[in-house]
Amino acid sequence: MATNASGLFTTPTVPSVRGKIKPSIRIFGSGFRSPDGISKRVFCSSTFEGAEKHVGASPSESRAPRLVSKGCKLIGCGSAVPSLKISNDDLAKVVDTNDEWISVRTGIRNRRILSGKESLTTLAVEAALKALEMAEVDVDDVDLILMCTSSPDDLFGSAPQVQKALGCKRNPLAYDITAACSGFVMGLVSAACHIRGGGFKNVLVIGADALSRFVDWTDRGTCILFGDAAGAVLVQACDSEDDSLLAFDLHSDGDGNRHLNAAFKESETDELGSNGSVLGFPPRRASFSCLQMNGKEVFRFAVRVVPQSIEAALAKAGVPASSIDWLLLHQANQRILDGVSSRMQIPSEQVISNLANYGNTSAASIPLALDEAVRSGKVKPGHTIAAAGFGAGLTWGSTIFRWG
Repeated sequence: MATNASGLFTTPTVPSVRGKIKPSIRIFGSGFRSPDGISKRVFCSSTFEGAEKHVGASPSESRAPRLVSKGCKLIGCGSAVPSLKISNDDLAKVVDTNDEWISVRTGIRNRRILSGKESLTTLAVEAALKALEMAEVDVDDVDLILMCTSSPDDLFGSAPQVQKALGCKRNPLAYDITAACSGFVMGLVSAACHIRGGGFKNVLVIGADALSRFVDWTDRGTCILFGDAAGAVLVQACDSEDDSLLAFDLHSDGDGNRHLNAAFKESETDELGSNGSVLGFPPRRASFSCLQMNGKEVFRFAVRVVPQSIEAALAKAGVPASSIDWLLLHQANQRILDGVSSRMQIPSEQVISNLANYGNTSAASIPLALDEAVRSGKVKPGHTIAAAGFGAGLTWGSTIFRWG
């Protein structure tokens, strides 16, 4: 048996069965569905049961290999935050605001900001090592690293640097996922796809952002919201009957980009000078603008689409809302958390929130809150969690999973 470029197993000696066997399943976005309409959590895998016996066999002796489905389970988590803590009172010294104004409107009292020799990569590595330690998985057993961030240390992505800093000797694939505050949910789904369809066993999903780099610290409407952090989980392959990543629901709407963005812009001055060259060349030096947000529109967007997305994911999973142990939302604003939980009729004591201590940490917020809840004993193995991310893009998505 050989492998192709994607890692999937190939069996050259097995004759084609295309057109000879009618498909018994239809493919849907969240997996597969049988003709009778009953959802089946069965996914492609790179493991073919019994295929080894037929390599080199004659056409009369060979048979088409059967795909053995794989499940996913979340078995370890970790987080890291910068050492510098900025309180609302500290912010009041640099912008026209105060603790009461911020806490009443957002629920935020403190946030952590990168400083000194700290970097997003060092935070991501610290969170990843803690997740691996909890999962009891060696660094060299990691097959894939997904770095969910919109503020990498390098324009071309930070994932390979995280891989290097972790000391992975087998050079596993590592790449960035850019989806802002929805990034971690997108990362979980991507991990599941790699495990179920690509044969990967241990996938590190890291959510890390340092939006303090793109905040206008003179704008009290946005600077009060954001902090820096990293969180990570280890997603591991398991037998299909032990699958813990039950369903997902993902969306995007580029029309909403005008409400939340940090757009690319050219410098207003022509630093290079044209020197009589072609008009418009060389291009002017460029950078990204500070984060721009229409808070009211983002609030309306979140409280409308997040409950819909979670309900859709629950329906795909075949799980009633009453069986949810915890609601874990992107930590953007306490009013959003309250609005979503109210619409879904989920009691506040079942809503995980650490917003007061860290503010909006973008892609890090869900794994950071999850890690604190797990380590405090609040979230226990077997608990069912409905998680949802939402933000710039606009993007949003939810997933239903069992911890441990």
